[in-house]
Amino acid sequence: MVSGTEHGTGQAPWRTIAFIGLGHMGGPMAANLVAAGHRVVGHDLVADALKEAASKGVVPAASAVEAASGADVVITMLPAGRHVLALYRDEGLLAAAAPGTLFVDCSTIDVADARLAHEAAVAAGHRALDAPVSGGVVGAEAGTLTFMTGGGAAEFAEAEPLLCAMGRKAVHCGAAGAGQAAKICNNMILGVSMVAVSEAFVLGESLGLSAQALFDVASTASGQCWALTSNCPVPGPVPASPANRDYRPGFAAALMAKDLGLAAGAARAAGVDAELGLRAAQLYEEFAAGEGATRDFSAIVQTIRRRSGAPEEGAADAS
Repeated sequence: MVSGTEHGTGQAPWRTIAFIGLGHMGGPMAANLVAAGHRVVGHDLVADALKEAASKGVVPAASAVEAASGADVVITMLPAGRHVLALYRDEGLLAAAAPGTLFVDCSTIDVADARLAHEAAVAAGHRALDAPVSGGVVGAEAGTLTFMTGGGAAEFAEAEPLLCAMGRKAVHCGAAGAGQAAKICNNMILGVSMVAVSEAFVLGESLGLSAQALFDVASTASGQCWALTSNCPVPGPVPASPANRDYRPGFAAALMAKDLGLAAGAARAAGVDAELGLRAAQLYEEFAAGEGATRDFSAIVQTIRRRSGAPEEGAADAS
């Protein structure tokens, strides 16, 4: 999906990319850029993550500042907005980069923080995009992520080939912060729908309906949604779903709790009456802090079963 004539020609890489944050998401993303023919210089505070990235062709750097020096593009994939802002403003990343460097932040952070990061980059003489992703670790490894980007159209056009080397689709959502806005709105839909799908399966079980029967109806009727047909929260109907792997993530409940927390904060700040979104944020915050700490977000169905007094694996047998 990479556009341009340079990719795949056997010529020298057409740009040097600094990649800061080489964890479960960033590591595979950086490796896909290497596979697309780019020179990637990376840094991570975790030595094992840096070592793993180096085994995939990433050139290790001793610091983020070292990685950014001489890079054409700087990509960051960090846990929270405070980390992005500290790296940009306090730890010298912006100062280390050559004038006009394109900064692409793929972290999922608060919209306000994304705009502050954009402003800081521009004030330092650079260009910037926020480009959070959807697709999880599986998508990062497979190169099937979706990027939601905010910033200038020219910056998006420049970054799009790189984004498509790491993913299946890149969407320009608008000005600075719009990518983050799209991400948290999308995941509000996902979080609410997973709770609704889980409640429906528990209700169906209590009424003697098998999980397969409910899936066969809802997956081809008006209840169809991604939470049902791709990440079904009960074992059986969708063999590839985490429910068939003891709810190993997947998309971790802690990450869903983080994203819904960002969405809830944005809704409150904007004065939006997001009753279901706020309730889903509360449910996932509690779930991730307790029994869902290491599980896929779809495992919330088990919490609903427990609170309903239903058997752990459901009351109805497949028929």
